[in-house]
Amino acid sequence: MTAFPPLLALGSSLLAMTAASTAAFAQDTIIQSGDSYFTAAQAELSRKIAEQQNVTRAKNIVLFVVDGLSVPTITASRIHEGQLRGVDGESNVLSFEALLPYTALSKTYTHDAQVADSAPTATAIVAGVKSLNGTIGVTQKVTADNCASQKGAEVTTLFELAETAGLSTGIVSTARITHATPAATYAKVAGRDWEADKDLPEEAVAGGCKDIAAQLIDWPAGNGFEVIFGGGRGNFMLESQADPENAEQTGARKDGRDLVAEWQQKYNDGAYVWNKEGFDAIDPAKTGHAFGLFNRSHMQYEADREKDAGGEPSLAEMSVKAVDLLSTNPDGFVLMIEGGRVDHAHHAGNAARALTDTIAVAEAVQAVYDKVDPAETLIILTADHSHVFSIAGYPERNNPILGIAGVADDKKPYTTLGYQNGPGAKLDEPRADLSNVDTTDIDFLQQALVPLGESETHAGDDVVIFAQGPWAHLFHGVVEQNLVFHVMEHASDLANRAALAAR
Repeated sequence: MTAFPPLLALGSSLLAMTAASTAAFAQDTIIQSGDSYFTAAQAELSRKIAEQQNVTRAKNIVLFVVDGLSVPTITASRIHEGQLRGVDGESNVLSFEALLPYTALSKTYTHDAQVADSAPTATAIVAGVKSLNGTIGVTQKVTADNCASQKGAEVTTLFELAETAGLSTGIVSTARITHATPAATYAKVAGRDWEADKDLPEEAVAGGCKDIAAQLIDWPAGNGFEVIFGGGRGNFMLESQADPENAEQTGARKDGRDLVAEWQQKYNDGAYVWNKEGFDAIDPAKTGHAFGLFNRSHMQYEADREKDAGGEPSLAEMSVKAVDLLSTNPDGFVLMIEGGRVDHAHHAGNAARALTDTIAVAEAVQAVYDKVDPAETLIILTADHSHVFSIAGYPERNNPILGIAGVADDKKPYTTLGYQNGPGAKLDEPRADLSNVDTTDIDFLQQALVPLGESETHAGDDVVIFAQGPWAHLFHGVVEQNLVFHVMEHASDLANRAALAAR
C-alpha cells in the first residue's frame, strides 16, 4: 500500500503553492486583482497559510480580561485609536488584533442567567466552571449571598495550581483588586460585594466567612502572589487610618486588621507602594513580592490618570513591571491583567472613556508581547461579558466615531455610538437636541433608548477570545466561556505539575 505524507504537512505545502500560483495567475483571470483591497487580502491569506500551530508546553500564561469588551467596543476603539493618530480608523488594527491571531466566540451566560455579571464569568475563565451571578470562586452548588452554602462549593483556580507547581503569579487591574474579576483568582465568596469586613452580612459573620480583602492576604497558595497591582486601598486599611492621597478619607475595615501591615510583615522581600514614585522605585532584581494599591477605590480612567493626586502608573507600565518581577522565576509565571474600567465607563454611558481605556489595554498587550518570548507564552485576551452598546446609522468613512451619524425623524441629530439603556435617556423628557453639543467631549454621555438613571446594563451577546502561543489554536469556533481555563491548563499542564509538586 502506498504511504501518504501527513495530511497537515501535505495541506500546508499545497496551500502555500496555491497562494503563490494565485498571485501569479490572478492578473490574467481575476479582473480586480490589482485592486488595493484585493492585494491586501492576498497578503493576509499568505500570512495565515504560513501560521504554524504551537504544541509545546506554555512556560508562561498572560491572561488579559477586558471587563465589558463587546465587539462594538473593539470596533469603535479601533476606529478611535486610528483617528487619534491621524490615520484611517476603519482599516486600523489594534495590537491584540494583530498579535493574537487565533480567535473564538465565547458564550457568556451563567448557570442562572442569560446576561452575566463579572463574578461568575471571571470564575469560569480562571476555574473552568459556570456558576451563579453575584458569586466568586464557587460552583453552581452555592446559594447567592449565603455563607453556609460556600462549604464544599469552592473551586481551585489556575493561580492556585500555578503556585503549588512552583510558578510565580500576579494580578494587575485598574479596578479595585477586590473587585469581581481580580478577586476570582483567589477568593471564594457567595457574595461578590463582600470586599471588606464591613460588607459582610450578619449571617456571613456568624458563619465565619471571610471578606475578599482578607482572603487575599490570607491566601494559602504557595508563597502568595508575587505581584498585586491595582486599586482598592481602602478595603485593606482600618477605618481609623487616613488615606495617603486624601486625609479626609479613611480605610474601610472595622475588624482591627491592618491588612497592608500584615502583608508587609509577611514578606521580608516585599515592596508595598501606593503612588507612582514608589512604583517606579521597585527594582525587580531586589523584590520578591510587590503590592501596589494606587487608589482608595478604583484607579482612574486612562483619560484622567494624570490628574491623580499620588500619580498612577498606566496599565502598560503595571503590566511590564509585573512581567519583569515574575520573569525572575525560571519555572515561569501566570499573570492576569484586567482592563477593569472599560466596564465602568459603559455603565456610565460614557463611550469616550470606554474607548480610551480599551486603547490603553491595546498598549499593554503590545508592551507585554515585546517583553516575553511569544513562542513559550500563551497570551489570551477576552472579555467577561458584553454591554448594550452599538454603532449605528450610516456615517461616512472617516466620520469621527464619537460624532454625529445623521438626523433622525424628529429632526434632531443622533450619534454613531449609543446605548440601548442607561443614563443617556431621561424619564419623561424628550430626546435632547445635539445640534450645538460637542459629542466628542470626554464627558459626553451617549444617548440611550431606555432610561436607567443609575447605570447602563450588561448584554448577553458573545464576546471574542484572542490568543497566541502554545495551544492557542484550540480557540476557534463558538465555545463555552469556561473552556478558557481548560485550554490554559492543558497548555501549561499545571494540574499534573501541581500534583507532582504536592507529593
